[in-house]
Amino acid sequence: MEKQYKFNYNYIWLVSLIAAMGGLLFGYDWVVIGGAKPFYEMYFGIFDSALLQGVAMSSALLGCLLGAALSGRFTDKYGRKIPLLFAGFLFIVTSIGTGLFNSFAAFMTFRIIGGIAIGIASNISPVYIA
Repeated sequence: MEKQYKFNYNYIWLVSLIAAMGGLLFGYDWVVIGGAKPFYEMYFGIFDSALLQGVAMSSALLGCLLGAALSGRFTDKYGRKIPLLFAGFLFIVTSIGTGLFNSFAAFMTFRIIGGIAIGIASNISPVYIA
């Protein structure tokens, strides 16, 4: 006799929507930094340096590359849930850090950390949902 499983579809939808937030945060981060560009350029005094502007805009890409490259190893060791929770923690730390500190170096550091979170979330979220 086969055992019948009862699925809680509301729970499945909720978990899937929460996991999909990784993709939403990926896009949201890129849009927000584009809109904030004129303000942080003026704040940090980099409006006359194309090099620093480019580094500021693309620093999250470096972190994204690192996060995506390392996420496979993390998921093999810890599963999918713990690295996604870690990425969520990094998103929180990054949002506080980029707004709290006054130096361009700190801004860049937190942008790279945010990129790591983006890389982890964008790599693991679709697999976790599936």
